[in-house]
Amino acid sequence: MKVGVVGLGLIGGSMAKAIHKKTEHTVVGWDMSETVRLSAKLLEAVDEFMIDGNPKDCDMVLIAVYPQATVDYVLKHAKDFKKGAVVVDCAGIKRLVCRGVQQAAEENGFLFVGAHPMAGIERSGFNFSSEKIFEGATMILTPYQGADIADVNKVCQFFKSVGFSRMQIATDAEHDQMIAYTSQLAHVVSSAYIKSELSPRFKGFSAGSFHDMTRVAKLNETMWTELFLENRDYLADEIDGLVERLQAYSKVIREGDADTLKAMLKDGKEKRLAVDVVKEFD
Repeated sequence: MKVGVVGLGLIGGSMAKAIHKKTEHTVVGWDMSETVRLSAKLLEAVDEFMIDGNPKDCDMVLIAVYPQATVDYVLKHAKDFKKGAVVVDCAGIKRLVCRGVQQAAEENGFLFVGAHPMAGIERSGFNFSSEKIFEGATMILTPYQGADIADVNKVCQFFKSVGFSRMQIATDAEHDQMIAYTSQLAHVVSSAYIKSELSPRFKGFSAGSFHDMTRVAKLNETMWTELFLENRDYLADEIDGLVERLQAYSKVIREGDADTLKAMLKDGKEKRLAVDVVKEFD
């Protein structure tokens, strides 16, 4: 089948490369940047390009652009999608996207499935894309309530063919709440942590913890600003909860309360050990 990939950045470019190298599907790419399009063609990530981004001949369309841009693209091309085509987004938040295009999908006869590939690096752009980035990763799918199970299964099988090891099904709200905790909060903490006046003097005073804590501070600020603000309710709640927990640690440390601190640290250790026994892949 013809698989369109809209947006050839890190995720879209990696999708195009993985589909091209691991399947027999034809990859029809599109990116606003002519430079990126030329690079994608030169590196054989795509077989051909859409004309002005029009997805009319594609059996499946993967959209890998920012959330609001995804909604705008789907609404602009709602009448251009092939009847029965499967349209999948790869944005990091789901409520804005899924709820923004549901009516258009129903009215124009294409299937829309929200998706979020749990893979990536602290770099962005086509130059850092790789067909290997999804190997062993989880793909979260947020199909509409009442979606045909057979259609969803086809989407699952497609993503497994390009390297994903596990499919996680969730509602759009469940996705956004969990991602606020497992991903977005970590990026906020990393960004705040590196701003200590001591950070420039880290050399010689760190093992792995400093680098672990600061790695994801090397983010794409434009993209993450949109992700944070469009998920502000869940993310702000997670930030407030973390601040409250940190203040509890600060209080017992300032007071020199060894017994309480030891109990708090033990509780944290036990919760982490409990996480260790949960298998990511069955």
